[in-house]
Amino acid sequence: MHPKNGPVQYPRQELPDTVKWGPEKWAVDYRDKNRINCYDTGTAPCKTACPAHIAVQGYLKMAAQGRYRDALALIKKENPFPAVCGRICNRRCEDACTRGTVDQAVAIDAVKKFVAQQDLNAAHRYVPPVVQPSLQGPWPQKIAIIGGGPAGLSCAYFLALQGYRPTVFEKNEHPGGMLRYGIPSFKLEKDVIDAEIDILRELGVTIRCGVEVGKDVTLAQLRAQGYKAFYLAIGCQGGRTAGVPGEDAAGIQTAVALLRTVGGDESHKMTGKTVVIGGGNVAIDAARVALRCGSSDVTMVCLEPREKMPASAEEIAEAEEEGTAIRCGYGPKEFLTKDGHVCGVVLKRCTGLYDAEGRFAPTYDESVTITLPCDNVVLSIGQCIQWGNLLDGEAVQLGRGQGAVADAMTYQTAQSDIFVGGDVYTGPRFAIDAIAAGKQGAISIHRFVQPNTSLTIGRNRRDFYELDKTNLALDDYDRAPRQAAGMDDAIDAHRSFRDAHLTLTEAQVKTETARCLGCGASVVDPNMALIAMDCPGQAGYSVDAGGFLGTTVSGHIVAGLDGPAEGMYYVRLHQNIRILCRIVRQLQEIDLRRVFVNGGSQGGGLGLACCALNPGLINRAAILYPFLSDFKLVWDLGADEIA
Repeated sequence: MHPKNGPVQYPRQELPDTVKWGPEKWAVDYRDKNRINCYDTGTAPCKTACPAHIAVQGYLKMAAQGRYRDALALIKKENPFPAVCGRICNRRCEDACTRGTVDQAVAIDAVKKFVAQQDLNAAHRYVPPVVQPSLQGPWPQKIAIIGGGPAGLSCAYFLALQGYRPTVFEKNEHPGGMLRYGIPSFKLEKDVIDAEIDILRELGVTIRCGVEVGKDVTLAQLRAQGYKAFYLAIGCQGGRTAGVPGEDAAGIQTAVALLRTVGGDESHKMTGKTVVIGGGNVAIDAARVALRCGSSDVTMVCLEPREKMPASAEEIAEAEEEGTAIRCGYGPKEFLTKDGHVCGVVLKRCTGLYDAEGRFAPTYDESVTITLPCDNVVLSIGQCIQWGNLLDGEAVQLGRGQGAVADAMTYQTAQSDIFVGGDVYTGPRFAIDAIAAGKQGAISIHRFVQPNTSLTIGRNRRDFYELDKTNLALDDYDRAPRQAAGMDDAIDAHRSFRDAHLTLTEAQVKTETARCLGCGASVVDPNMALIAMDCPGQAGYSVDAGGFLGTTVSGHIVAGLDGPAEGMYYVRLHQNIRILCRIVRQLQEIDLRRVFVNGGSQGGGLGLACCALNPGLINRAAILYPFLSDFKLVWDLGADEIA
């Protein structure tokens, strides 16, 4: 694969030995500019589209090589719940996949589910290493996370990796939030949630269930106990009502309430006919749950025409296969009752969804109505935030939909020690959005509790741009069709609460990962980068990497880390050298797998770089900036981790 209009020309950093260097060359915001993730010409669409910007192309390549644990470790750099997301993610990476413009997108989520299966076995699960901040142990600062859903747990996970011991306060009996109480088990089994949450406990996260902050304990009381920062991630746990006559009748409930009830008790019974109002994935879940709870007939009613339903095509197909009828283009006008119980719903024809400004403002033809008799009504027309007394006495401001007002980058509220994330900030979104927000919340809190630290300077903005898929010329590529996982025939997929979906086989994973076109490209500016190099010699020997770019660069081989391949050593390059080296071997023979950087406080700092030999793979070199100071990172890189 290559651009149709020729190779892309990337900019290079000017060098002080070729251009007169003066104050006009200084960049006051160099700490921000040095954190860019890709050029304007873009990178892999899958990584760009993912809210967490997971290195999709990287873990697909690792899975193709059978390096499943490495693939899982790479995923967990951005997402602590790969097994969960492998089952319920809305797969924006696949929507953006370049392969989808050829035939069908790569089954990215199915591969992730296969890779994450090892996390479900305590003997094989991957627990990331924790940064040890000092010889005295973990950071002493106490951090409270309010809400044990995906955003709160993600924040706790990334804080734990930084060496903190955060405490999660969850008002329900078990952690997981909407993952547990909003997604039925036939899509996401509870043991999958528990297995991945157990890893947080192994990392040192304390989870206190049955504690409602604002009721059982206040934020002010937690401050008095020594908590230095708070992350509020209580989600949108309430359901909206329709505001039409008769909706207070017995037999009418919200989808959130139904899913919560069944999430805690799968023996819950429903009888007779059920009407579900709404056209999204939550409405689909409610309809499928109603059938499993005993409803003899389920009809979904939504405002949107069929082609504009918010629910995914796959979810719609599964619901219809199970027996749910879908009626599009209508909304509720009135609920009919008998002896205080709902007995029917009058529907009116929807003629439009948005006003001239594009805001949701449905219009109706009141003269066109239909009546559906029913015994139950489930409203799935939106969710709302239930703050309770959580914010009493706090300076946190609320905006549209009672969502918390916060800085778009840092998630810091008007109360400086309170940060927010997930649905309480964005409104109802998907699990992967909450997970991404949790990581950013952890970054902000880490900076906040450390003295004299900016929340923004030198922060990775996580700005990615999708490459131009219309400007690609395909060479030869693997022609295999998209692989699909099977179903467990021992489970009644239409009426059981057990998940009947199997994972891909290992053979299918090999086939599917070969379908990736590898459209993301890693680019190294040799004027700014430490590049991995294949160095003959032994530890303690000096090497001369001269002759490349017309510049002689000397380095010193130091001890290897985790046993690099024969002939591969870490090379300490003299500080303040900006043109460093090129890879000695041919590019197709180098696979950059691990980079170790140790920045010191002496001037520009020292840089170490290493790669491992893996013949036959395309080189993906890492862009590192040796002019930062006082940091220490270990990165496991995939094929496009820096793309």
